[in-house]
Amino acid sequence: MLRLIPAVLFLLLPLGEIACFILVGRQIGVLPTLSLVLLSGVLGILLMRIQGFGALLRLRQAAQEGKLPGREMLDAAMIVVAGLLLLIPGFLTDVLGIALFLPPVRQWVWKRLLKGVVVVDIPSSTPDADRRQPEIHTIDLDSDDFQRNSER
Repeated sequence: MLRLIPAVLFLLLPLGEIACFILVGRQIGVLPTLSLVLLSGVLGILLMRIQGFGALLRLRQAAQEGKLPGREMLDAAMIVVAGLLLLIPGFLTDVLGIALFLPPVRQWVWKRLLKGVVVVDIPSSTPDADRRQPEIHTIDLDSDDFQRNSER
């Protein structure tokens, strides 16, 4: 049942967008409605560029400080998703896109994702791994499987 929820939402989104277009078009007219859609696309590009560069700077700073840039990477990903949502024609996707551009909303998403994440540190080698001898692999061949070259 839970698998059907994203599919149903994906199918209902265009219907909701069409309904919003009709409602807004009735209130303010066709040309202003189309202008708002175009303006939201331009706004998405501008905000993605401005906030995207800021996110890249934070990623670079975290890398220079030697920290894991998990939060910065998620911020950058959410900024890209927000910009794409603003590029998609429609008012519902615009509301979601603008919300993702807001840092408090991204902070909320980060906290929700962090609750489900468990970090496990597994050492790459055992303490006495350097003292062990490397394993020798023996390959057993019959006389038909190889030939000797006496030219050496």
